[in-house]
Amino acid sequence: MPLRGECLWETLTPQRPQAPGLNREVTVDVCVIGAGITGLSAAIHVLERGKKVAIVEAHRTGQGGSGRNVGLVNAGLWIPPDEIEAGFGEKVGSQLNSMLGNAPSLVFSLIEKYAIDCQATRKGTLHMAHNVKGEIDLRSREEQWRRRDAPIELLTGKACQQATGTKEITSALLDHRAGTINPMAYTSGLAAAVTWLGGERYDHSPVKRLERQDQRWCVITEHGSVIADQVVIASNAYTEGQWTDVRRGFFPGYYYQVASVPLTEDAARQILPGGQGAWDTRQVLSSIRRDADGRLLLGSLGNGNQKPAWFLKAWADRVQRHYFPYLNKVEWDCTWTGCIDFTPDHLLRMYEPAPGLVAMTGYNGRGNTTGTVVGKAFADYLCSGNTHALPVPFTPMQPLSAIGLRSALHEAGFSLYHAGQCLRVVV
Repeated sequence: MPLRGECLWETLTPQRPQAPGLNREVTVDVCVIGAGITGLSAAIHVLERGKKVAIVEAHRTGQGGSGRNVGLVNAGLWIPPDEIEAGFGEKVGSQLNSMLGNAPSLVFSLIEKYAIDCQATRKGTLHMAHNVKGEIDLRSREEQWRRRDAPIELLTGKACQQATGTKEITSALLDHRAGTINPMAYTSGLAAAVTWLGGERYDHSPVKRLERQDQRWCVITEHGSVIADQVVIASNAYTEGQWTDVRRGFFPGYYYQVASVPLTEDAARQILPGGQGAWDTRQVLSSIRRDADGRLLLGSLGNGNQKPAWFLKAWADRVQRHYFPYLNKVEWDCTWTGCIDFTPDHLLRMYEPAPGLVAMTGYNGRGNTTGTVVGKAFADYLCSGNTHALPVPFTPMQPLSAIGLRSALHEAGFSLYHAGQCLRVVV
């Protein structure tokens, strides 16, 4: 069967909320630019404090990484907690580790509070070691998180094989704080909550200019404008246009996924039988999960839009046969790619380039939880003026050099690695 270029999460979320384009001037307390998880979380938490909010989105709500990611609700950042404290200092790093350690709880509390139907499961996630080096890394992460009283469990031997459904994983770190969602449905549910709380949402309204007018901000789109006391730039990896320097603070990377048709054979139930999502310790990270209908979803760093369908199918076949050789031939149904904002040290950045104007970069692939936490933190800060509400202090914007070259080199490395997998040079 042909491999469709379509995001699975979009097809499973038919009731995505609609929003008109902005074609007039509106006045609010806070304007949010970008209707992804960060912007929607910020809007919800500002609205809950009784302020007026408008969100402007360049395309359609959830179209960016917020609706196209793997759907893991992970605690923490990509790098281990000791490295976070080394990068930010013990005081700031400890606060960030605490906030992001509790991030899954915030996500699931919003899902419950606003009755968001997004296939949410809170059964943990599995960080899988594929070799001895990977197991050493997981043991180090386990020790670091246990020092912080996190509910982490290292699975080995038979327990690991039963949890993952494969003999090719030597150990797996089970994080009981975490879980999985349909990210498009989660994003759509947040958008519906914004509307229910009285917020204004405008899709297909890309920002052209951002101007300071007296003591207020004017966010100008092609056919309208928003006058606001404060502005949250929440467009992140999908920032477009030359109206802000935020897009110079990261280099874009990509992550593609391939999804099967629903697997109905009994053998397929051996794959992640506990309902966890999983990712590995490979040099080029990849992920494995199943959805509520039994589809197998495989993903990896790289731009699937630049790869032919036969290559993506060959790659997915190779990964499936390596980990789950007991399956019959798997029919791959669809593929899609999302964009990630990477920072060289994999650390989050928060900015306040002018009074009442805030922004962030550097989620490094952890947007579901980090975006939810940062959105709430921005709301807390804008409403109170208390910088202690922020997970990390504001820093000056420092544009990265050679952004295009960084992205190109990473993509070339990812493609070579995937080609090596297909050719059985690497597993």
